[in-house]
Parts: sequence; C-alpha cells; structure tokens
Amino acid sequence: MSGSSESRYIRLNVISGKNLKVPSQRIPAGIYVSINVDSQKRWKSIIGVLSSEEFVVWADTVVLSSDASPVFSVEIRASYEADRMLGSGEVIGGLQMSWDELLDHGDEAFDLSSPPVCGVHPSLTLKAAVVQACDDQEGALSDSLVDCEMTRQTDAGHARSAKYVASETVSHLNAAVEHFQFVLDQCPVSHPYHAEALTNLAWARLEGYIRNDLQDIDTTISLFRDALALRPQHHPDRPLSLYNLSRALNWRHSKKSTAADIRESAQLYLELLPLCPEGTYLRSIASGKNGADYVIAGCNNLPTDASDEGICLRRVVLDLCLVGHQRRPRALDGLSRALLSRFTQSGNIDDLDERIQFLREAVSLCPEGHTDRDVYLNNLAYSLIIRFNHQGNPNDLDEGISLHEEALRLRPVGHESRAFSLGNLGGVLVTRFTKRGVRDDITRAISLYREALTLCPPGHPSRDITLNNLALALKTRYKKLDVSEDLNEAIDLYRESLRLKGLDHPGRHVTLRNLSSVLCSRFTHTRKNEDAEEAIDLCQQSLAALPSLHPSRYFSFMRLQEAYLSRYRVQLNPADLSLAVENFRLASRHRTQGFPERIIQAYNWTIAAEQHGHVSALEAYTTFFELLDAHLATRSSATSRREAAATFHYARTLPVDAASCAIRCHKLRHALELVEQGRGQQWSLASRLKTPVEDLESANATLAHDYLELSKRVVNAAQSSATIPDRAAAERAATEYRRLTRRWEAAVDEIRNLKDFSRFLLPPAYKDLQAAARHGPVIILIASEYSCDAIIVPTSGDPHHVPLMSISLVDLNNLKERFTGAIRNASRMNPTQPRNDLIVLLRIVWNEIMLPVVNVLENVLKLKRRSRIWLCPTAAFTSIPLHAANPFLTKADRSKEPCLEDIYVCSYTPTLSALVRSRQLMKKRVTPSFVTIGQGQPGAGKGKALLAVDSELELVHKLVPAAASHNTTSGDAATRAGALKALEENTWVHLACHGKQDPEQPYHSHFVMRDEHVTLLDIMDRDIPHAEFAFLSACHTAVGDKETPDEVIHLAAGLQFSGFKSVVGTLWEVDDSVAKHVVEAFYRYMFHPKEAGVMDCTKAAWALNCATHSVKTKVPLEQRMVFVHIGV
Repeated sequence: MSGSSESRYIRLNVISGKNLKVPSQRIPAGIYVSINVDSQKRWKSIIGVLSSEEFVVWADTVVLSSDASPVFSVEIRASYEADRMLGSGEVIGGLQMSWDELLDHGDEAFDLSSPPVCGVHPSLTLKAAVVQACDDQEGALSDSLVDCEMTRQTDAGHARSAKYVASETVSHLNAAVEHFQFVLDQCPVSHPYHAEALTNLAWARLEGYIRNDLQDIDTTISLFRDALALRPQHHPDRPLSLYNLSRALNWRHSKKSTAADIRESAQLYLELLPLCPEGTYLRSIASGKNGADYVIAGCNNLPTDASDEGICLRRVVLDLCLVGHQRRPRALDGLSRALLSRFTQSGNIDDLDERIQFLREAVSLCPEGHTDRDVYLNNLAYSLIIRFNHQGNPNDLDEGISLHEEALRLRPVGHESRAFSLGNLGGVLVTRFTKRGVRDDITRAISLYREALTLCPPGHPSRDITLNNLALALKTRYKKLDVSEDLNEAIDLYRESLRLKGLDHPGRHVTLRNLSSVLCSRFTHTRKNEDAEEAIDLCQQSLAALPSLHPSRYFSFMRLQEAYLSRYRVQLNPADLSLAVENFRLASRHRTQGFPERIIQAYNWTIAAEQHGHVSALEAYTTFFELLDAHLATRSSATSRREAAATFHYARTLPVDAASCAIRCHKLRHALELVEQGRGQQWSLASRLKTPVEDLESANATLAHDYLELSKRVVNAAQSSATIPDRAAAERAATEYRRLTRRWEAAVDEIRNLKDFSRFLLPPAYKDLQAAARHGPVIILIASEYSCDAIIVPTSGDPHHVPLMSISLVDLNNLKERFTGAIRNASRMNPTQPRNDLIVLLRIVWNEIMLPVVNVLENVLKLKRRSRIWLCPTAAFTSIPLHAANPFLTKADRSKEPCLEDIYVCSYTPTLSALVRSRQLMKKRVTPSFVTIGQGQPGAGKGKALLAVDSELELVHKLVPAAASHNTTSGDAATRAGALKALEENTWVHLACHGKQDPEQPYHSHFVMRDEHVTLLDIMDRDIPHAEFAFLSACHTAVGDKETPDEVIHLAAGLQFSGFKSVVGTLWEVDDSVAKHVVEAFYRYMFHPKEAGVMDCTKAAWALNCATHSVKTKVPLEQRMVFVHIGV
C-alpha cells in the first residue's frame, strides 16, 4: 500500500518478539521496544518479561504521525530495571525503515527481523494501520530523573560490557568499569538511582572476575550487597538483586571453595525462586545448572554439620529441591545425616524419627533400578535399628532386617559395597538373635560375616571392622549356646582387629570394650586372673578415649561392670562389687543412650544387688521405675505402652520385689511408694492427663486452664495416632505426640514451682497415698520371691507390717491354680452340693493370709467390727478371692466362727492412687441418673443367649428409686455406640451382658453388644467425671492381665479410671439364672425404703456384703464369691 504521508497517523501494534538474546549475556529485568524518529526517541513500549524461550509478549499500541520524517527506526532493548530505568538499557536488535514499508503488510500481523545477535536474528511481530483521528498521539514518554550525561555514560557502559563479553578484550572491560564508576560517583547514597549504579558496576566487575581479568571479587560482592539492601521485600528489582549477589557468591565459591558463600547463596535462592514465575527467563537461569543446581550440589558436598545452623541449611537445600527435582533424594539424605549426627550428640528421639521420615521419602523416590536405591535402603534400615535400640519396638527391628536384605540383593557378588551390606545384615541378625534366640539368625549372621571377611583381605580398609563384627557374633553364640570353640576364635579376631587400629583410630574404643567382654567370659570359665585384669584395663582405656557425653560410654560402663562383677563372684572382694555397682549406676543414668538399654542395666543392677546383698538394691529399683516411666511416656497409646512394658516381661515382678526389699530394710513407707509407682505405671501415665485441678484453679486459674487444654490435646493426639495404619503417617503422629508431651511437661514444671504444688503429678509420697485410707485401712498384699507380706495403711500414722511367714510365692501360685480348678468343678455341680474343694482353699486363705492381718486390725489398730477395709492385692494375690477368706469352723456353742466378711465390709482397689482419685472426684456430684444396659442376644459367634437379662433389667428398674431419672438401653439399641452414649450420659449404670477378659491383650477385654464390642480402650478413652456407680453383671470384669498382673488392667478398673467411683465387678463366669438373686438383694439394700430416693454410691460395698449374706440358701458359694466391690 502506498500513499501520501501528509497529515497521516499510523497505529502501530507491537505484539511480541522472539530470538531475544542479550549480547552481554546479562539477565534483564525485561525487554522493551522504542520508536525513534530523526534520532529522537518518540515512544517506548511497556517492559515485557522475557520468557525462558527468549520470547516476549507486549501487546502494546502507539499512534504516531508520519509527518516529521519519511523513515523511522525500531530498537529492541534490554532493561536492567523493572521500574524506572537508569539509561536506555542494552541494544538487542534494531532496524530502520519507511512508514510506507510499514504499511505494505495491510491489516495482517507481520514479522520484522534485525541483523543477527549471538547467532540469531531478533524479530518483532507488528501490525500497522492508518487511522484518521488520534486521541493519544505519540504516547507521552515519562520524564527522566537522570541527566543526559549519566544516561550517556550508562549506555556506553552497557555497550562496552557487551563488546567485552563478545571479544574478551580487557580494554572494553576497563572502559565499561570506568563508565559505570562515573555514574556511581554521580549517584550518592541518597540518590534514587544509587542501587542501579551499584548493580551495573558490580556486574561489569563480576564479568572480569569470571574471565580472570579482575581479581577483587570481595569489592564486587560488597557492591551487590549494598544494592540488595536498597531493594527490600516487594521491590520489583529485588529478584534480580538476589540473583546477582548469589551469582557472585557462587563464583567466589567455585574459585576459593568458601563454604560460607555457598551457605549464603542457598538462603538467597530460597527467597529468590518463589519470586521467579515459572516460564520466565530468570526462573530458567536461576533454577538451572549454574544457579540453584550449583548451590544444591555445593551444599550437598559440605561436611555434615549437626549444629542448628547446619541443619537449617540442610532444610533450605531440601526446600530448593521441590518434589520431582532429581537432586531431592540426595538432599533428603544430607538432611537426614545431619539429624542423625545431632541425635548421636543429644539423644533427642525426634531427630531420629524425622530422619526416618526423610529416608522413607528418599527410598520412595528411588524405585527398582535406581542406582542409589541400595544406599537409601541401607541408611533407612540403619536408622530403624538405632530406634529399635532406643525404644524397643520390634516392628523397627523386623523392618530393618527386611530393608538390609533388599539392599544386599541389590549388591550381588562383585559389587564394591557387598561386604558393607553383608556386615550390616549380619549385625541386625545378631541383634534379633539376642532378643528372640532363633538359632538360624546367629548361624546366618556368622556365615555372612565370614563371607564379608573374604572380601576384606589383609590391607583392606574395612578388615578391622569385619574382624570385630565376626568376633561379636561368635561371642554372642558362645554366650547363648555355649559353643566353646567360638570364645577363643573371638578373642583372636578381636586382637587382630585391635592391632589394625592405631591409638588415634576413632573406632578403637569399640574393639577395646569388645575384647574386654570376651576376656571376661573366658575368666568366668577358666578363672585366670590375668584375663580379668586385662578386661578391666581395656574398658578403662575405652572410657579414656571418649568424651563425657559420648553415647558409647554406656557400653564401656556396661562392660566394666561385667568385668568387676565377674571377678567379685570368683574372688569375693567387696571393692569389686562396689565398683560393679558404680558402673551399673553410670550406665543406667547415661542420658545419651536409649531407654530400653538403660532399663535393662537397671534391671540387671537390681538382680545383682539382691543376689549379693548390696545396699544399692533400693536405688536400683527406683532407677528402674523412673526409666520405665519415662520410656512408656514416649508411647502415645495405652496399647503401645502395654506392648512396650511387655518387652520387659522378665521384670514384671520388680514392683513387689522392690517393696519386699524396702520391707527387709525396715522402710515401710518407701515400700508402699515403690509398689505403687511400679504397679500402676500404665494407669498413672494415662490418669495424669485427667487429674482433678480444682486446687490449682484456685491458686492460678490461667495455669490450670493451659494445663487442661494441653492435656486434652495430648489425649487427642494419642487417640489419633493409635488409629493410623500407615507407618510413616503414624511416625509423624507419634512425633507430634511427643512434641505436645514436652509442652505438657513444661506446663507441669511451671505448676510445680507454685507453692504447695511441688509434687504435682509426681509418683505419690506416703502422705499422699495415706489419703486412700481416710475411711478405713487399706491392706496391700505383696507377693515376692523374697518374701510375702502385708502392709496396712491406717487412717493416720505409720504403716504396719504383717509378715506372712507361713506362705511363699510358690504356695500362692499353687493356690491360684487350685482355685481355678475348684471353681471350674463347682460350675458343673448341682447348686445344693457342698463345695468342699473351695472350702478347703478358703480356709487356707483365712489361716495363712487374712487371719494375721485381722489380728493386727483388731488388736493393734482396734478397728471396730463391720468397719470398712480395702484390699490391694499384688502379683499372685490378684487371682485369689481374699474377701471370701473363711475359717469354716464351728464354735463350742455351735455358732459359726466369723469369716472376713462377717467381721469387716471388704472392698478392693487396684492401686492406692486410684482410690485417692475416686475420693477427689466425689467432690463433683450432680443429680443422679440411672441407666440399665442389657444385651442378652449378642450377634452370631459372640456367645450364648443370656435368657435372664431382660428380667434382670426389669427387676433393677423396679428397685431404683422412682424419683431418679431412669433409662434402659437393651436389645437392638444395645450397640457399641448406644452403650457408650449411655455410659457417658448417666451417673449410675447397671450392665448385664457377656463380659470377656482377654489375658493376652487386656485392653481388648470387652462387653459384648449387638454389633461391636465395647472394649476397655473405649472405656478408658471416655472422661466421665460425674459418673458414680456401675454394677457389672457380666463375666470376668475384675480379672487382671497375666502378662502384667500388677497393672490390674481389667474392665472394672477401666470404669473406675474413666470416672466411676464405685464399681461392682465379677472375678469369673456368672450364672445369670442365679446372679439375679444377688442383684435383687443388692439393690434392695442399696435403696432401702427408709432412705427413699437417696442414691449414695459409698453404700455399695455394704449393700454387696449384706446381699451375699442374705442369699446363702439360694446361691452357691462360687456365685456369691464372684462379686467384688471396687472403689469408694
């Protein structure tokens, strides 16, 4: 198209540009287009962001008059400022043409290319048209704050920088620096373009440093820092300033290997990358091989730093490696190594848990065929085994073995790391053998170690470790299976390993103590004193090589006590026993070692002290209970706590053994404190989150509120973690549980600083426990292999000791078995037949157990007849119906000799603390409401139909005071949810259904409903502080746990824990056809007509006592004995 340009206006659409390379290779803030007429800039476009494909979209429009000149020029320029510009930027491309040429393309968009730059032709996509009228002629150019000389000098500097980069001629560099320095001199600190001038000069200097034409990088970095300081958050040019400074730091790091530079650069990139939108040129460069990837690689190559700063850096690196980044597995591994190092130093289990989470992710990112999968499998397995050693969870051990097995498969014969994996798998198999005693494990471990040793011939750097490992396996097999030839071979292997380790070798202490251990074993066998002397000397050397908090000192203490104790057993020198005890003490209190190992040492200490009559026995017991309590507190659910406690099944008699020890030392108060602390640990760990805080609220309401809120959060975290099937998610939940627990413990510490609250939630002292005897004495019956005793806690004053001289633990266990058989036989007999077997056994209980106690109650404490007493049995006593003790004798006047329940009204309590807590909760009384819950028709496979349930519920309904609110949940409504709702909403409960005690998993003990069981865990999870009384007309509701009998984990205790102050439960199977007689009699006494409408749960023990007396002619002996009262 052609035509006159007179009075003609042309609308020019600047659509986009491509192939836009910056000659100086500097990253621009953006690209713009300028239109020049007669060498005068008439218009400039917006600054467009350059894409990663070197493409810009402007979509900008200008209307220009063609009158001034027949030709015009177009320039494409890079701007190094996103906002106002210092100078005109750097020319990328340009061309000159006539207006007519511009209009030759009609209404279609067209491309214009300029001469090549960096090997490509920059081009613009334009569209032009003649317009008749113009509202915005030649869009106004913004006024510049920069004088013409500064602009000229800046532009000249950009031009010389580009020439320097292209030719590497130093004169161009010097000229560029001179131009930019001139501009900076004109822009003092207060000048609005000071940051821009700093950046231009620093950039030119950096290019010279990169090409070795300038050596002063420190000044350059200082210039970039000053520029960044002038561009705070949200400044449009801050991203470029972050990039420029990090680029300079990276180059200094690459030439000088300065770790501080790569650390700082990582922090800068963590801020930079979120500011760089995906698809932009800056993003592509910043995240590329010379940007973030370089920083990540540099940080990954730094040595492991376990300081908070070092771990923070590793977290930064991981944040730079987003999901999908190829370097993410390495970043996960780097952070996990730092966490392991800090865990080794501090023993904080959260560091180990977090390491395991990161390594799980690393393994998941390296599927089958990935070259690094074997490395991350090995690291994860190693971490799980460390956690097993600290916490004792068998799942960690089994998973660790499985992962080591897979790692070994990925390292076949010929693989450079096969010997390493052989040793790792051998080590965990030895660990499992020591825990479970499976012979195949130790046999295979030794085989694996022997193969590893063939791969580590003399001169191999790992030979000493492999010798040590094989020796340890042989020594373990000797110790467990007495394979005699293993012992001398192990000594020879350890000696060779030690010869290969110089005095400054970091692992020398391990071989020293291991050689000491096998020499000690040989001394026990041969009694050659030189072996014992050398064993002790080697252990002392290993200790001398370790700093005071090193975790491995634990093992040296352990080996040293073994050596001293072995020599004492042969030579009987008291000094050796004292030294052994001191090392027991040091090992069990070495905080950087895990709880399971320290608990084992404390247990062994108790055994040694008892065997040899050492005065430290009580200290050993106390240490054991403190460590076990701390260990169980790390577990977030009742079930996991019981599993953790069951790991130490061999120590389940320690509560009563400790009490027996204290009794023998004439420390009765301490005996009670120990038996209470040891017996009720699982209950106390749970109940401490439900402790009444009325007194605390009066003293400090804010602290009480914070404590209660944290207690709720800990409970909620515990409940949620117990229901998570995914292993990794469960580990995260357990970590969160421990974090909350630490906050909770901090709140408790603050409470203990208050006046009168110094023992808040601590194991109760005797004066606290004596509150249990406020309404009558409590008799604790202690069954230990060392002695059988009763301790009577009176209402005031010191406790009284009643030695049970004529009965032993063996006798009690025999008595327990005989009772089981006698009750089983009685259940098959006609109701009218005499229960001779039971009578014989109850007579033994009277004569040998309860009569000595009654003599003290009557003659020393002067306790009146029909007073209340509470029985608190332990160990074997828990399975004997003590309340039914009876002489079954006839006096000369043909009257019956009184039995225990004729003399006193008996109740039980699982622990003294449980009774104290129930009494405290009695302060919170509300208007009573009564519910009967019955399920006589359980679902298929859940037990036989109970035909008398409905009539029992109807009977109870009639006997409950008419004034009381009364509901019934039965039949189809008696579901798990319905029963739990009824328990929570009512203060009095009568429950008639099947009850099942699970001796293997006591927390799974349950009441049978129509759909699902109501388990002990369900009950414990409820907090029902206003609940008062429950009658459990079901089977096995007050029978303990055979694994942890002193923990009295049964359904009746669970109801008492959840808030019910007074509970009637059953010891064995109830015959529902005769039980209704006891039920009817009980409620008639409970709700006496003379006390119409009165509902007092403290009458339950008396009512049960009267009821069982009144039904003697209707109900056989075993069905009267079956009912027991627990609580207030």
